[in-house]
Amino acid sequence: MGTYGICAGLGFVAAYWIFRANLIRHGIRKDIAGLIMVAAGLSGIAGAKIYFLFETAHPLRNGLINALMEPSGISWLGGFVTALSVVCLLAIHYKITVLTMLDLSAPAGAIAFGFGRLGCLMSGDGDYGVPTSLPWGMSFPHGIVPTLLRVHPTPIYEAIFSFGLCWLSWRLGSRERSPGLIAALYLVLSGIGRFAVEFIKLNPTVFLGLTNPQIVSIGCVAVGGALLWYSIRRGALRRTVESDNRAFPHPGAEAAK
Repeated sequence: MGTYGICAGLGFVAAYWIFRANLIRHGIRKDIAGLIMVAAGLSGIAGAKIYFLFETAHPLRNGLINALMEPSGISWLGGFVTALSVVCLLAIHYKITVLTMLDLSAPAGAIAFGFGRLGCLMSGDGDYGVPTSLPWGMSFPHGIVPTLLRVHPTPIYEAIFSFGLCWLSWRLGSRERSPGLIAALYLVLSGIGRFAVEFIKLNPTVFLGLTNPQIVSIGCVAVGGALLWYSIRRGALRRTVESDNRAFPHPGAEAAK
């Protein structure tokens, strides 16, 4: 197993335990944690590889299966969309509201992504930044995509950001929140982080001087912002209704006591 596979495996284990702990502290059956994490993990890896092959018009000289098994070449967008879709479908299957499931999954998703970025760094798969003279610049002479220049170790930047996002998502889940709030913040913050780091990465621009991940990040921020507005508004409405019920109890409430 290569270094990327080791890091991905560690990320999966960490994501499973965090997700399981989140289910327990919110009173949701913990036995579904394993299935959901395996389904999300496998679909995410497959989606990331398939999207990369289509996005880059990867030549399938050795067939689709061999291309999927190559250690390099993954797409954050493909993995995110497929894993998200599977999690939503499983939420419906287990009769858990989709927004609640997304909130519960946010810390696990963040830590898995962080470990994945460390795997990119360890394998030197080319997912690094532009040349730099900063003291923490790194070269990858033996990487899958080698370079002798000292470049920005952008996978480290993204990993640190993702671990911080995991911590924040976990802390926010320590008390009851309006459904969708944590997922919304995850989308907004991860989108901002990815948009910013792209300015020092090697990805080519495709539209208005922006890279493909930056365009996707703008979409994430927009969707997350709309979800955040909905979640806050819904929470405020619920608190208003509860306050009105306490101030003006239903006529039958006293009779029922």
